[in-house]
Amino acid sequence: MNDDPSSFSTALLAWFDRAGRKHLPWQQSPTPYRVWISEIMLQQTQVATVIPYYERFMQRFPEVRTLAQAPLDEVLHLWTGLGYYARARNLHRAANRLLDEFGGEFPNSLEQVQSLPGIGRSTAGAILALSREERQPILDGNVKRVLTRHFGVDGFPGEKKIEARLWALAEQCLPQKRMRDYTQAVMDLGATLCTRSQPRCVECPFVVSCIAYRDDLQAALPTPRPKKARPQRTAFVVVALNAGGAILLERRPPAGIWGGLWTLPQFELEIDAARFAGTVPRWERLPTYHHAFSHFDLALQPLVLRDVERIQIADADRYCWYDPTNPQRIGLAKPAMDLIRQMSVCET
Repeated sequence: MNDDPSSFSTALLAWFDRAGRKHLPWQQSPTPYRVWISEIMLQQTQVATVIPYYERFMQRFPEVRTLAQAPLDEVLHLWTGLGYYARARNLHRAANRLLDEFGGEFPNSLEQVQSLPGIGRSTAGAILALSREERQPILDGNVKRVLTRHFGVDGFPGEKKIEARLWALAEQCLPQKRMRDYTQAVMDLGATLCTRSQPRCVECPFVVSCIAYRDDLQAALPTPRPKKARPQRTAFVVVALNAGGAILLERRPPAGIWGGLWTLPQFELEIDAARFAGTVPRWERLPTYHHAFSHFDLALQPLVLRDVERIQIADADRYCWYDPTNPQRIGLAKPAMDLIRQMSVCET
């Protein structure tokens, strides 16, 4: 076999029949809704991590209407720990759009699907290919890696001209039939064999035709993003406990970092944290908590304040007392979840 894109799908489908994944939860009864939920969860998240979240999510929200009509807090609660919470907020927004504008059904055209919040071209193509066998290309991270290595595409895939070339190759490689199997196969190949590090090239169906394997370029392709120094940020979080052991939480604004989630009250300066406490506090300092975002690193200094008098919260939408022994079903940002667990362990 040569590097002609037209021969790509034949070899890939033969490999899928032998070794592809066919028993993932979202492959069973692959409706557009079920596929959509899985595709959003799988963005930047491993299959093994997603499966239990997906099963819990589908049990609670088995169709568009139940998701659209649920409180956002409950959606975020079921997403807690999965990360990239904008995905959950966009799911909720898109479900309401589907209910209001399309009668709860997924639209038929790629453009209409792509118009929904949180759905780009690749995700829209995957939904239509996996649920309706439509002949649509996809270009997620796994597929980019497979194509850049197989066809020897040099250059950072995030550059417009490189991305355009990869889209063209993705379209040229499509088969005329079996789009569901082909789409799953190309994702599977990148996830299981053509991995970012230590790819299992000798097991790959393209071991004879892959340019990266031929030229020993697996470590060099895809071309990495040009390196920039990661910004480092610091902040202070107040861990205020009342006499009953409940912890004061604050809801983040709808947009931005941890949008809509509940967090510990956070401040850029310690003096602002002290003003929030309302007295001259005697902090108990916990070890610095480090959290990595996609574009910067955040160091949080937890400041514990015990036996706080029960604050009269005028804005119940913004603040709440969270009882770890009888937790509310709300969406927690990961640092808040981890620090609450740490406090609970310390108390036992």
